[in-house]
Amino acid sequence: MRFKIQVSVAAAVLLSAAGLCRADEGMWLLNAFPKQAVESKYHFQVTDQFLDHLRLSAVRFNSGGTGSFVSADGLLFTNHHVGADCIQKLSSKENDYIKDGFVARTPAEERSCPDLEVNVLLKIEDVTAKVTAGITPKTPASEANSKKKAAMSAIEKACGAATGNRCDVVTLYAGGLYHLYQYRKYTDIRLVMAPEFGVAFFGGDQENFTYPRYNLDITFFRAYENGKPVHVDNYFKWAKQGVKEGDLTFVPGNPGSTGRLMTVSELEFSGQASYPLIQRRLKSLIEALETYMAKGPEQKRIAGENLFGNQNSYKAYTGFLTGLNDRSLMDVKRKEEKALKAAIAKDPAKAEEFAKFWDELATTYQNYRSFYAPFWLLERGATRGSELLTIARDVVRYAEEKPKPDSQRLREFTDAALPSLEQAMYSTAPIYPAMEEVVLENYFSFLAKELGESDATVKAILAGRTPAEAAKYYVQSSKLPLVAERKRLAASMEEVRGSRDGMIQLALILDKPARELRKRYEDQVESVVTRASARIAQARFSAFGGSEYPDATFTMRLAYGDVRGYQDNAGKAIPYATDFAGFFAKGSTQDPFVIPAAWVKAKAALDLKTHFDFVTTNDTHGGNSGSATLNTRGEIVGILFDGNIESLPNRFVYTDKQSRSVHVCSEAIIEALQKVYKANRLLQELGFTLGTATP
Repeated sequence: MRFKIQVSVAAAVLLSAAGLCRADEGMWLLNAFPKQAVESKYHFQVTDQFLDHLRLSAVRFNSGGTGSFVSADGLLFTNHHVGADCIQKLSSKENDYIKDGFVARTPAEERSCPDLEVNVLLKIEDVTAKVTAGITPKTPASEANSKKKAAMSAIEKACGAATGNRCDVVTLYAGGLYHLYQYRKYTDIRLVMAPEFGVAFFGGDQENFTYPRYNLDITFFRAYENGKPVHVDNYFKWAKQGVKEGDLTFVPGNPGSTGRLMTVSELEFSGQASYPLIQRRLKSLIEALETYMAKGPEQKRIAGENLFGNQNSYKAYTGFLTGLNDRSLMDVKRKEEKALKAAIAKDPAKAEEFAKFWDELATTYQNYRSFYAPFWLLERGATRGSELLTIARDVVRYAEEKPKPDSQRLREFTDAALPSLEQAMYSTAPIYPAMEEVVLENYFSFLAKELGESDATVKAILAGRTPAEAAKYYVQSSKLPLVAERKRLAASMEEVRGSRDGMIQLALILDKPARELRKRYEDQVESVVTRASARIAQARFSAFGGSEYPDATFTMRLAYGDVRGYQDNAGKAIPYATDFAGFFAKGSTQDPFVIPAAWVKAKAALDLKTHFDFVTTNDTHGGNSGSATLNTRGEIVGILFDGNIESLPNRFVYTDKQSRSVHVCSEAIIEALQKVYKANRLLQELGFTLGTATP
């Protein structure tokens, strides 16, 4: 299917022929990919057919990551850490697939994930004119924000009804453009193969966001429809050879969020108010989970995935803060902003029109500081680490929002969003009450510390109890682990209000102040930021043309770059690739460097010169995890799974001096499937002749 996009006159300015950016910078929209820049630097011509194939072969994992079709029969390829949520939910005390790995030897052995959704991007349409219809510069910011959200909901609902597809209106350039993304959605996803955690995450948290690495961070799933494997025409084939230094590579994926177009006032708010609070919360939760896991092997199994996700986020935010506290990085951002203002000042009319928007943002973020902590703690970050509280909040809000007109609901409860929400809300995944008590006790203690014990919400939650006593009460008096009970309560707000269920009571206590804070945020912050940022984006493009890409939005982007080593801060040359020999040399008898038994057993059969992981200059970010790494023929030469620590400040400013994306080598995957896991069925499906490494 051809990749179609209808571009409005306003959008033409923003999506005009992309110019040259620094180095290999850019998480590019497929419909605004800098073909000329790639051809000029790498002498390779990117065609529309090439881009179409990438778009239809790559997928988005709605749990937060990317993947790809790698066979005509719906075989999916992603990272272990992207698939770990499903793997954890399929595991039990008797069958720990996280620790021991999993290989389905027959189709019947493929295990269904309880709540996983995969999306394939079919079409993009510019709907900026529809979203902004009836809004003028004189429209109050809060009114304009409400009108835009209502329009977005209506567009999504009409699209879904007409096509049967998932339809999302995506905000680009902070409100400069609005695009409608149509996805084919698959919800019957089954686990096919996963390696042991010990090799998927060799080195553990201490080596996360580092390089050199020795990780087989891969997992294979399969998409089903109507009980049968999905047949797809577009999928990535395996390359006959891996990479060598200097090779051009492409990474199609779904980077989550970046802040490269943020103003200085936005960056200062993030560095001084937002990120430090989030980091403190993560640190506190990590400590609580580690204490719980130390109680025994079953506790370690139950909480392992929860811990990893929070450790990963903590380390990422540490890197982000390092960047924001780096005077040189902030100097770059100040110079960029100064240059834009100077360019605008050349036209007195534009200077008068646009100058006020920077002042608006500075004032708005100063106001936001006054209520950011309670807003984040009670609304955005309230459910972190707790499946039960997530479900309870969804049930309460579902019951209240669903009877409302679609345009008046919270965005996550619109008709277009409900199918995905219901899949998660009614998941049959196991819930572990003991871990829930630990997480909630930690949350209550953190709330009391940050908001004060005299805070009205804190007092209502605790009701004279200790955090531990309150957590025990809410969890042990809840029937929400039963899916039938969730459905019963979600059907009626009367049932919710009359419920004696502990978790429902907790969700109701949180809901009133959380909604009030959310309304304040939407009216006083979001609306002003959207309007001002959109106008600044227009000023930027008016001054510098269309050579800039939008910040990441967890939608399909394409990054290009080359395979390249680098020098560390001590001047040591870091090679572009590691190998199996280095992996075995680094192994020890102590976690997290214990090599799994199957690998020790297979060592003699393995070619220890096989490249394991490698690095490139591709501009990627969180959400790109699981992206296929492709050569110029669109064939798999690896899979992206991380960035080094130097890449984290790239959230704000890109550099390729030391920043690198980290990938698993394609040849390492085949060598392991063949000699460690004896995954013959999988190898044949990938196009390999058994007993050889030749596709």
